[in-house]
Amino acid sequence: MSAEEAGTGRLVFGARLTIQRLGQRGEGIANHDGALVYVPHALPGEVVLADVDGDRGSLNLVETSATNRVAAICKHYGTCGGCALQVLAPQDYLAWKRSLVSDALAREGVPCPVGDIIAAHGEGRRRVTFHARINTGSLAENRIALGFMRARSHDIVDIDACPVLSPELGNAADIARSVARTMSALGKPLDIVVTATQSGLDVDMRGAGALNNELRIGLTRLAETLDLARIANHGDIIIERRAPSVPIGNALLNPPPGAFLQATALGEQALAGLVMGAARGSKRIADLFAGVGTFALRLAELAPVEAVENDAAALLALSRAANFAPGLKGVSVQERDLFRRPLTDKELDRFDCVVFDPPRAGAQAQAQQLAKSGVRKVISVSCNAQTFARDARLLMDGGYTVSEVTPVDQFLYSPHVEMVGVFTKSVPVKKRRSLLG
Repeated sequence: MSAEEAGTGRLVFGARLTIQRLGQRGEGIANHDGALVYVPHALPGEVVLADVDGDRGSLNLVETSATNRVAAICKHYGTCGGCALQVLAPQDYLAWKRSLVSDALAREGVPCPVGDIIAAHGEGRRRVTFHARINTGSLAENRIALGFMRARSHDIVDIDACPVLSPELGNAADIARSVARTMSALGKPLDIVVTATQSGLDVDMRGAGALNNELRIGLTRLAETLDLARIANHGDIIIERRAPSVPIGNALLNPPPGAFLQATALGEQALAGLVMGAARGSKRIADLFAGVGTFALRLAELAPVEAVENDAAALLALSRAANFAPGLKGVSVQERDLFRRPLTDKELDRFDCVVFDPPRAGAQAQAQQLAKSGVRKVISVSCNAQTFARDARLLMDGGYTVSEVTPVDQFLYSPHVEMVGVFTKSVPVKKRRSLLG
């Protein structure tokens, strides 16, 4: 197969490939007749047989296994698209995860060492989203397919259990299937989010649209039967039997339905520890893209914090948690879309420390304003190595230096990795005093 043929998407069966390295998504990369081919679930050093369609390969057989290949922990691995790399030995897996960060920084020309990766899977993920599809009709008898997306497809792989979930979510698939069955008359595809909290499971549906009284009553009864803490439909609470609660530092948070939480409890602790350690000694702190206060509610133990976030429900939950938490030095909130209206350099100059933890798209506009500011310390938290590196480059072009970036792995077996970088800028003492008042 020539490079030109590979680009046309011509299908070749049983191509023999030698895997050279791992890609950013955890797939094995081979060079075949001058073209790169990406083969999920294949490891460097292996000789495999794969069906090749353009630059995509589908693994048929591992002829020569890598010495660091291990057995997958899940029977759905290779079919379910949720996990990318269960078959690589732990130390090599962590080294690959760390390389995702170091490679991204190198591409952006950000010269700084990458620290040892922190393994933070802990007891497992405390939040999961199941996709449900209802096949209506007399033959299908409203059969429900519920699970995760098949790799490279929108088809559903039926899941009865997932080994990367926390023990509290051990029956989450059964619960989500019961919710989907209750909603089956709608015939709509649903996303069902199940979150483990101290007071029980919190369920939020997406995709159902407005519900009639019959469906709302059905969900209420289901919540009673399954002993759910709460069930909601796209944020609209159907019934709250117990307020879901999540501890954050000295505070107890009651998150709104579907609120973003860090994937694992141990991952949150690791990230918060890095942020808190870097912020010590600060007098005024801003927490941008604050969410429900993962960092703000802890940082307020050190200094007054202004939390800025576009989600009004998240800010309300944050404020309520702060009001009842002991030992905090004060938390104020500001509802603001930081993508459209980032804090300006002048507004930022009120703080000597800024933490920002944006979504995967990063915070390019906000980073540009930070680069122009007189903020002494900026702590960047991210779940996307590419956008983290891009924003880091902007900060460094504005005069900041970074000593080290620390990766954190709370998304076990996936190509996603968290990271924390601490950026400092020398600000003359006289100017610093004027900025902070």
